[in-house]
Amino acid sequence: AGFSNETYICDLTYRQGAEERREQIVVRMEPKYRVVPEYDLERQYLIMDRLAGSNVPVPHVRWYEADRSVLGCSFYVMDKIEGEIPPEVPPYHAFGMLFDAAPERREKIWWNGLDVLARVHALDWRKLGLDFLGAPGGGTDPIDRQLDYYGRYLEWVKEKEPQPTLDASFKWLRENRYAPKRVALCWGDSRLPNQMFRDDEVVAVLDWEMAWLGDPEADLGWWIFLDWQGCDGYGIPRLEGFPSREETVRRYEELSGCKVENIFYNEVYAAFRFGVVLARVAHLME
Repeated sequence: AGFSNETYICDLTYRQGAEERREQIVVRMEPKYRVVPEYDLERQYLIMDRLAGSNVPVPHVRWYEADRSVLGCSFYVMDKIEGEIPPEVPPYHAFGMLFDAAPERREKIWWNGLDVLARVHALDWRKLGLDFLGAPGGGTDPIDRQLDYYGRYLEWVKEKEPQPTLDASFKWLRENRYAPKRVALCWGDSRLPNQMFRDDEVVAVLDWEMAWLGDPEADLGWWIFLDWQGCDGYGIPRLEGFPSREETVRRYEELSGCKVENIFYNEVYAAFRFGVVLARVAHLME
C-alpha cells in the first residue's frame, strides 16, 4: 500500500536439465518516486540474506541486480510466500482479516507479532554481519545518528513547505535524548501490516528499508504508535481483543528480558518519523 517499493508477483518458467519448472517469485524494484532522501535497495536485500536461517522468518532472497539496463532500475528477486497480511489501507481496525476475526484471534496475532519483534532485537547483529548498517558508539550516539538522519530528511521535506509541528517535535527529541542501555538490530517499520501470517503464526517479516542499529525501544514505540494511528488516529474504534499499550510494554519486557525505560520518548520519535514520511508522501500525491 505504500510508496517505498514497486512490487511485482511473477511466474518464473525455466528448464533444469530435461525438466521444465514453473514457480512464483516476487520482484522488488527501486521506486519511481522517492519517499526517503536516499534509497538503497541492496541494503534491504543484504539484511534479508543475512537473516536467512535465523529465528526471524524472512523471504528467501535469490538475486540482487544493480545493472539498470536489465529492467530500467535496480531490483531484487525473492521467493513468494503464501499467507495473510493485515491491511494498511484501509487499516486493519476497519477492514480485513483482523476486522473479521474473533477477539481471541486478534489477541493471538498481536502477541505472535510482538514475539517476533522481540526475536529481531535478540539477534546477534555482529555475528550475522550486519555491522554494515553502521555500528554506533556509546552514550547518546545511537540516538544522535538517527536524529541526524531525520534532521536531514526533515530539511529535504521542508523544501516544499514549512513544517512547524515537526520542527517543534524534532527540537524536543534533541533536547531529551538519552543513552540507550543496549544496541540491537532495529527493524524500523515494525507493525502488523509488515508481517505475513499463516495459521496465525508469523511466516515472514517484510520491509527492511528503514532498518538500523540502535535502541530497540524505538521499534516498540513505532509498533504501539502505528497501531494507535490505524484506529484512534483515524477516529476508528480500536477492535476488541487487542492488548493495551501497558500490556504490550509488559509483555515485551517479558519476551526481551529487558526493562522498557523510554517508551514515551520513542512514541514521540515514532510520531515525528511518521510525520516526516507522510509530509513527503503528501508532496508526491499533489
